[in-house]
Amino acid sequence: MDDNAPLLVIVDAANVVGSVPDGWWRDRRGAAERLRDRLAADGVPGRDGPVEIVLVVEGAARGVEPVPGVRVEAAPGSGDDHMVELVARAAGRAVLVVTADRELRRRVGELGAEVTGPRTVRPS
Repeated sequence: MDDNAPLLVIVDAANVVGSVPDGWWRDRRGAAERLRDRLAADGVPGRDGPVEIVLVVEGAARGVEPVPGVRVEAAPGSGDDHMVELVARAAGRAVLVVTADRELRRRVGELGAEVTGPRTVRPS
């Protein structure tokens, strides 16, 4: 495990945004931008120390730009597959994936990632 690297936090934008029925479906890109801005301002509550936050977007949310503190990656295909790829590339590093998607949780968990639900970064 690379103890010098900050915790890599990979956020499933579609899943987190979709966890609260606040009208996000009318403006998916805007909802992803609001999540990005909240992550940039608040980080990951309850996590001490440095973190590297990656917000994975797909579909209508593609085109969301990064901001200081949050890297944004547009999945070229499936957002879930892209997140699994990011976890695999981070082998040997502490990784936290934020999603409620059961299949994604299983897949990244098998690669050694810790998994938490949307409430970690989005109050209900």
